[in-house]
Amino acid sequence: MRVHYFQRYHQKENIATANTMLLLSRLYQHSPDAFYRTLRSLIQLDYFEPEPAFTIQDVAEESVPDASITQADFKLLIETKRTGTFSIAQLERHLHAFKDEATKVLITLAPTPMNPDQLNTFSNILGAYNRSTNKGIVHVNTTFLDIADAIEQSISEHDYEMQDVLEDFRDFCAHDDLIPHSTGSNLMRMQLAGVTFERNVSNRIYYCKESTHIRPFAYLGLYRNKSVQAIGRLLGTAIYRIDTDEIQLEQGELPADWKTRCRKVIQDAKAEFGHCDVDTRLYFVEQFYPTDFRKTTAGGCIGGRVFKLDEILGCTNLPKDTAEIAEALAQKTWE
Repeated sequence: MRVHYFQRYHQKENIATANTMLLLSRLYQHSPDAFYRTLRSLIQLDYFEPEPAFTIQDVAEESVPDASITQADFKLLIETKRTGTFSIAQLERHLHAFKDEATKVLITLAPTPMNPDQLNTFSNILGAYNRSTNKGIVHVNTTFLDIADAIEQSISEHDYEMQDVLEDFRDFCAHDDLIPHSTGSNLMRMQLAGVTFERNVSNRIYYCKESTHIRPFAYLGLYRNKSVQAIGRLLGTAIYRIDTDEIQLEQGELPADWKTRCRKVIQDAKAEFGHCDVDTRLYFVEQFYPTDFRKTTAGGCIGGRVFKLDEILGCTNLPKDTAEIAEALAQKTWE
């Protein structure tokens, strides 16, 4: 029976807020570095001191924000809604909760981005308030999915405990309609390849531990040397069970020789890299096409990452030809 970390069955804003704060606090306990990477990704700030305090329903002088994260010289307030509609008057009252902190951030959190008219109205109000008080408050409008994605990008795919916590948070959000239901048809999953890159490309198979949590996606990208250097459309997956030495079709339509190809990849991986010593999931693609979707910021990647190809390529419908996607992707960069 699977253990749930986040309470369900109470579709209220305070439950959504509490579960989000629990996720962030567990992330901090697991890895302060990953916690700060997540905040930097969401807030676009460069530096944080350690020892944050996580608070729900923290009473301020003129308002009660849903949650706050505070520390010396830093304060972050969170207002949560189950729709993208917020009370402008309530948000304006929250501004008075900030004092002399060096960094002041107000997060509006909902399943969807804030209504554009509301966002524009509040931006004008915030701008006027900052000019009159010289407080420099930053407003970040984000979603539950954005937070989950930011955490996923901040932790290693081998951090199985935190990956399990994150997966349960995604399940909670899906259960409570806090994230949009998606088949992943526009998503590319980037996986670290490194020394296995050439073997992955030639066999048209990528493999990882079966226990690794990876949400649905349509395209698989292979990363090495700070760039996604190959992309392929996913055909399906199979599972290799080490105890029984059996290979099982998991989902999709695989080539006729899929079992033979699986055994070859598993044997080669064991012989050359010492991999596949646990239950293993194998991802089949139609073909890997060369590309060069390059990371422009310093440092490599810790683990996998998900990209929305339609947004990156600026199109409503993705090209049917994966080679065309690969060519267009090579003209783009990411951070």
